[in-house]
Amino acid sequence: MVPQTPALDIIGLRFRYPGSEVDVLEDVHLKVNPGDRIALVGPNGAGKSTLLHVVLGIEQHRHGTISIYGNSAHLCRHRVAVVPQRSSVDWRFPVTVRQVVMMGRYVHLGWFRRPTAEDRERVDHALETMKIADLKDRQVGELSGGQQQRVMLARTLAHDADLLLLDEPLNHVDITTQELIFHTLERLAARGKAVIVSTHDLGVLTVHFNRAVFLDKRVIADGDVAEVITPETIARAYGFEFHKDYTPWSS
Repeated sequence: MVPQTPALDIIGLRFRYPGSEVDVLEDVHLKVNPGDRIALVGPNGAGKSTLLHVVLGIEQHRHGTISIYGNSAHLCRHRVAVVPQRSSVDWRFPVTVRQVVMMGRYVHLGWFRRPTAEDRERVDHALETMKIADLKDRQVGELSGGQQQRVMLARTLAHDADLLLLDEPLNHVDITTQELIFHTLERLAARGKAVIVSTHDLGVLTVHFNRAVFLDKRVIADGDVAEVITPETIARAYGFEFHKDYTPWSS
């Protein structure tokens, strides 16, 4: 990792889905530094998940550039890990918790090499960190929503990536799991990892993030949480019009 090199640098990104005539992302500029804990917020349909998918290479863009640690994104995606939306995962697939977490090591192993003692140790540590070591032999489909989300973050920890992308990780999880996720991300950021979390839960931003990015097809605001999460951006995020002269008791 080159000092002062952004973990992620997006310049002039534009994206539309094949067959569509409407851009989902318009001229997005975003620079993420090592150690950043960024909340990616915005209304439904703002392009938050799409942006993460483009960074990961799941969706291919034609306009703009994406660099990861100073390299073209397609050369450096091994340094990126994702926690997808829980609803996008097929939890019926017959695998155990430990097998899912071991998948985080495949970027280092390849698909056909056997795990080493180091791989097993990293998986064990990830399971213990997320407090699911006692569930390691359970089928993932048998777990609660909060436990499943812990499994996905444990997989990311086993990967040991430098840039972490989490897509709505707080949906339908209990408070204990939320706090465990946040504390884990804070420790990772303190070690220089960069973290981007797409979320609708504006109430947690001031406590757990050092920066917020408001996306609505393009970056509308980017900075300290208190500067970005204003009455105007909250109104925009939830789809209603904000009037500065409004008071609750006005007729």
